[in-house]
Amino acid sequence: MTTTATTSRATTSYAALIGTGVAAAAVASAATMAVAAAGHAAGISLDMAGAPIPVAGFGTLTALFSLVGVVLAVTLARFAGRPRRAFVRTTVVLTVLSLVPDVLADAAPATKALLMLTHLVAAAIVIPAVARRLAA
Repeated sequence: MTTTATTSRATTSYAALIGTGVAAAAVASAATMAVAAAGHAAGISLDMAGAPIPVAGFGTLTALFSLVGVVLAVTLARFAGRPRRAFVRTTVVLTVLSLVPDVLADAAPATKALLMLTHLVAAAIVIPAVARRLAA
């Protein structure tokens, strides 16, 4: 009887992981721009410290930080014993930490809430999509 052991590193397809991550980043970018535009249309100011945040800025920063998350996922897929678990735990902590500048921002309370909502929307899209591609 022969048994074959597979490691978690061997079960992750980097191409699929990166493709899924890029697609999730694009969806999350569109979603955060939609949330920001809807909030602005509802009368929530997008001004921070007296300067307006462009709606496209939400999408740009979402894409940038989502792609940083994809790099993190690829790194964890390569080096972590349990990459999915490590990715989810790390990104949840990073999401919570990303809310701190919003709380401290020089902005109206509704603006702060809208900013935090966009972080949570992006995380809700990207984290599960990328995590599904990582070995448990």
